[in-house]
Amino acid sequence: MAYRESFYRYLMTQRNANSSDEIAQFANNAQNDQTFPKQEQSYEKLSDYLELNAGYLSSMSIFDEAYQSYREKMSY
Repeated sequence: MAYRESFYRYLMTQRNANSSDEIAQFANNAQNDQTFPKQEQSYEKLSDYLELNAGYLSSMSIFDEAYQSYREKMSY
C-alpha cells in the first residue's frame, strides 16, 4: 500500500493569506484549529469533525471541493 499524506498536510499546501479563494481561507483557518484531526484521511471522519467543530467553514461544499482535489492528487 502506497503512502498517502493526510488531508491536513495537503490542505496546508493550499494556504495563502492574501487570497480570497475559499479553499485558501479554509486552509488558513484550519492551520489555527488546534484540534483539527491532522493525521486523518477519511472523508467521513473529517466531515463529521468539521460539521461539529469548524465554525470558520462557511459551507461544507468548500470542504467537499478541497477533499476532491486531495483525492485527485493522492491517486497516482
